Parts: sequence; C-alpha cells; structure tokens
Amino acid sequence: MTLSPDQLAGVVDLFGELTPAELSRAREELGYRRGEPIAEADINRAVREYALVPYDRDGDRRIAVGPAAFPTLPDGGEDLPHILDIESRTPDRDAVAAAALERFHEERLLALRVRDTEEIARLIDVSYDIESWADHSLASVRDRLDEITR
Repeated sequence: MTLSPDQLAGVVDLFGELTPAELSRAREELGYRRGEPIAEADINRAVREYALVPYDRDGDRRIAVGPAAFPTLPDGGEDLPHILDIESRTPDRDAVAAAALERFHEERLLALRVRDTEEIARLIDVSYDIESWADHSLASVRDRLDEITR
C-alpha cells in the first residue's frame, strides 16, 4: 500500500512537524491499521515532490509540510496523535522556508550542470509553489531555467 505525498503531508500537518523517526512510526502504524505495510519510499517521494520539507531545528532533524502539499489525512490518520502520544508542535516557518529554498537552489545547480531539461521543467513548476509559500521571488531564477528548456 502507498500513501500519496498529500496524505503524508496530512499526517505531518496533524502534528505540525515530526522527526523522521516519528514519521516512520506513523507510517508503520497506518500500515498496520490498513493491513498492509506502507513503503518508506513514499516519504522519500513526498520530500522529492516538496510536499514535505526536512529541516534542522535545535540540533534535531524535523519534517514539516512543504510548498507543494495539499494535506489530506489518510483513513485511520485521525487516531495517530493518541496512538503515538506525540504533542502538536509549531514548525519554524522561516527555517522550513530556508530549507526548501536551499534545496531548490542545490537541485537547480545540479540540473543546470548536467543539462537535465526534464528536471529543469519540474523545478520551474516547483518554483511557483515555493514562491507563493515562502513569500520569496524566484522569477529571475525561473526565467533563467526557462531559457534552458527552450
């Protein structure tokens, strides 16, 4: 069984933010409740698609809802706070936005270096999500990326 990036974002949104270990426990619990394991690869896909953003806070790795997410709680997810006994937290919005922007710029540089037009096109799409979510203009970066795909 799989969870979509938006469903994983729904799980994280339920708590505000989670550590990677907590998200893994939530994934395992949902799999148990649904009678099928849920792959760790689903979390990796959600991060890749910017539905989830890992960032560092107080020396610990955290995961928050990202700019491309439309959080949707999966069936059985509503009981996770009681089952996992995890308190709700408020993510550090500035740190999450900075982490998303840093990752975007790293991926952009790599895509430009290898001239991966498919990845560049994906990053152009993601740039709109990040721009509105992080309140940070990426128009000039997007214009440069767009020139490569023409």
